[in-house]
Amino acid sequence: MKLPKPKVNPTNTATILSISPIKDDHDALKDIFNRSERMEHTDSDWVLHPTPSLKSALPVLRGHQVAIVISERDLGLSTWKEVLAELVRLPNSPLLIVSSRSADEYLWAEALNIGAHDVLAKPFDAEEVVRVLGFAWRRWKHGAEFQRNRQMTAAV
Repeated sequence: MKLPKPKVNPTNTATILSISPIKDDHDALKDIFNRSERMEHTDSDWVLHPTPSLKSALPVLRGHQVAIVISERDLGLSTWKEVLAELVRLPNSPLLIVSSRSADEYLWAEALNIGAHDVLAKPFDAEEVVRVLGFAWRRWKHGAEFQRNRQMTAAV
């Protein structure tokens, strides 16, 4: 008998937005998230929202508190740089992780220098995805907590 999954605690829920026109990217991430043996050592529940484009991602970004965005390098009509430009406009900006089959040194240097959190090579390696997302989640979560504490202190 399979036990029901415990209710998601919003303070320990990492909402992750995957932006890619490639369905296999979303499927691979879902598979990694659903493999409980890989997720047991994480301190949170991860919720994945797959979208095919920046245009379809914008309502999700504006309507939900997204912690991490994984964006394909090339999105057809837009790029990861345009995704980053949208993210920095949001309160508690999500961290950006760029994904690409050609994750070379140039992409790594460019992405990190411009403001992305990290780069993931494809095909996705489950251990690497869990490690990178875990670091990103902790960084985003502590940054958001710091902002809330700062706002509460300023209000007093």
